[in-house]
Amino acid sequence: MASLNKTVISISLIICLLQIVNNCLALNNNKGGIARKEDIPFIKCQVCEKLAKELYEQVKDKQLKISPKKITEYDIIEISENVCNLKKQEADWMLKIDIVEKGDRLELVEQDSEGQCGSECKTIERACQQVIGYYDTDVAEYIYKKKPQLSSLVNYLCKDLSEACSTKPPPVPKGRAPGEPFVAKSAKEAEMEKMLKSMEGMPGAPGMKMYSREELMAGKGLDDEDEDEDDEPSIPSNLGKVLRETQSNKKLDWKEKITKGIKDAGEATKKHANKMAFKVQKWWKAKKASFTQHKSKSGKQEL
Repeated sequence: MASLNKTVISISLIICLLQIVNNCLALNNNKGGIARKEDIPFIKCQVCEKLAKELYEQVKDKQLKISPKKITEYDIIEISENVCNLKKQEADWMLKIDIVEKGDRLELVEQDSEGQCGSECKTIERACQQVIGYYDTDVAEYIYKKKPQLSSLVNYLCKDLSEACSTKPPPVPKGRAPGEPFVAKSAKEAEMEKMLKSMEGMPGAPGMKMYSREELMAGKGLDDEDEDEDDEPSIPSNLGKVLRETQSNKKLDWKEKITKGIKDAGEATKKHANKMAFKVQKWWKAKKASFTQHKSKSGKQEL
């Protein structure tokens, strides 16, 4: 019964941890944007071509990363499911694209760095989701079994499956309101967002300190002592492996194994999560101080 209670607590704390991630992302992306659905027909084919390229390259990178192991169909399905979701790292490619109006057409122009995600970013995401739709497993199966070249993958996804490129896009109406300018993120902002995305799916963290958005902005918890990274135990990637460990060559019964496994995973995750929270708070304090200093200088110049 005690083991079951601890399991329930761990599951509850997973939700709390994801809430922290969402709060932190809200601090850094408070402007946001709404997709312009009327622009999708003008860019759908280009989005499909870039999507096919991303699938091809990400699968290739994944294979190189896990070599000499062979990439599985499940690995490819995971990529195809996430590649059009801006909450996932697989969709970061969309953050580098600017929609530029050229004559009577819209063109997707790739930039050197990631930009702030506004309405154009959301429009590309929506177009991407319309293209892949329910075909994520189909295209994953095609890549896994056929191992196609990029040109073949583009034809399969953009003409055979989605038909995104089966017809020429219509001309852009003259009265179309221009989109927002592309604003590049700072290196620190991009790094912070990647770190927060990587925290998604982390196991529960019993006893982790929780801070609201207002508390983070006020710098609460910044005086807490940082954990030494070298002293931190690694987070168990597989709870089953933890449960199989023996202590002092003594065979534990199954209840003790479950209790020990949950405790070990919880303690390690607690330290890791608190460290991430400290980093987020320090990053926000530095950004807030920089903004205040800039505002102060501007005020003096006006005087």
